[in-house]
Amino acid sequence: MKDFTFKIPQDIVFGVGSLKKLPEILKKIGSSRVMVVSDHSLEKLGVVKKVTDICEKNGISSCGFLDVMPNPTVDCVNEAVKLYQSSGATSMIALGGGSPMDVAKAAGVVAAHGGKITDYEGAHLIPGPIVPIIAIPTTAGTGSEVTAFSVIVDKARNYKLTVFSYELIPRFAVLDPNLIMTLPPAVAASTGIDAMIHAIESYLSRDASPFSDAMAEKALSLIGANIRKFVACRQNEEAACAMMTGSMFAGIAFAWARLGNVHAMSHPVSAFFNVPHGVANAVILPTVLEYNALADDGRYEEIFNYIKKGNKSCKSFVPQMLVDEIRELLNDLSIPMHLSGFNVTEDLFPQMAEDAMKSGNIFANPRQSTQADIENLYRRCL
Repeated sequence: MKDFTFKIPQDIVFGVGSLKKLPEILKKIGSSRVMVVSDHSLEKLGVVKKVTDICEKNGISSCGFLDVMPNPTVDCVNEAVKLYQSSGATSMIALGGGSPMDVAKAAGVVAAHGGKITDYEGAHLIPGPIVPIIAIPTTAGTGSEVTAFSVIVDKARNYKLTVFSYELIPRFAVLDPNLIMTLPPAVAASTGIDAMIHAIESYLSRDASPFSDAMAEKALSLIGANIRKFVACRQNEEAACAMMTGSMFAGIAFAWARLGNVHAMSHPVSAFFNVPHGVANAVILPTVLEYNALADDGRYEEIFNYIKKGNKSCKSFVPQMLVDEIRELLNDLSIPMHLSGFNVTEDLFPQMAEDAMKSGNIFANPRQSTQADIENLYRRCL
C-alpha cells in the first residue's frame, strides 16, 4: 500500500430543511453581509429569494451575483469579483450546481489575493485562505461543495482551465435535500450520472487510497441504488437524501484521488461545443471504460455490483458487463449515447486531445494514454 494523506477541512451540515441553519453559520464566520453567487434560473424558481430572505430576517444583508451561466468564463469571474468588492460583502454563498460554485471559488481567490484567475491555473498556487464560502448545492451531482477544484473557461484559448488547491474547499457545505426535489428530470439525470462518474473514476484512479476508496464505495452504493428512483420521482425524499449524500461522498473521493480520462476529455467537449458537463461525461464514459478494461484489477466487478439493475448474477463476470450496464443506465435515464448528437465535429479532435492531455486527470487514469489514444477515443464517442 502506498503512502497517503487526507483531511476534511470543513463543516458539512446535512438534513431536510437544513437551509434554516444558514444565519447561524454566517455568524460563526463573522459575516454580516454576504454575496450570493447563483444564476437566473434559480432566481426565477424562487430559490435565491428563499436564501436571501433567511439572511435578511436574521439581520444579515445580502447582494446577488446571478449572471452565472453553464461553463462559466474568466469574464464572469471578473464581474463577480467587481460586485463583491464594491458591495462590502465579507463572505459568499455559492448556490446552485457546479457553475456557481466554480465562480464563487475563483472569485474568492481573486478577491482575496488579487490578479486574475488565470494567474492561479494549475496546482497549489493559491498563497493562503480565500474569501469564506458557504456552498449550498441544488443538484445531486457535482460534489463541488467538498472539492478543491475550480474549472473556468478561458475563451481566449477555448480552454477549460483548472485551479487546484485545498484553499478552495468551501468553509461550510449545507446539504438540504429539499433543494433538489424540484429538479427537472433531465437535470436530475445528467447531474446524478456526473456524481456516479466521480465515484467510478476516483475508485479506478491510480491515486486512489483506502480513504478515497471508502468514500467512493459509499457513493456508488447510495447512487447506484437510487439514481433511477430519483430521476423517476424527485419527490422521493429517501432517494433525494441518498443522491445528495452520495454526491458529497463522491466529491470527497475525487478531491483526494483525482479522476481520469472521462473528465479530461469532457472539459474540451464543453469548452468547444458548450455541452453540459454531466452530459459530456456520460457520453464519454462507456468508451473510456472499454478502453480502461485492459487495466482492470477486479474493481469493475465491484462497481458493477453497486450499480447493477435488479438482481443480475455475475458468476462469470467480464469487464464488458460493466460497460453494458452503464449503457443500459444511460438509456433508462434518456441520456444521449453519442457526441454527434451535439454537433461535435471531428476536425477539432486534435486540438481537443491536446487540451485533454494538459489535465492532471490523464495521469490518474488506470490505463496510460497518449494524445493519439485520446483522439481515437473521441472518434469512438462520435
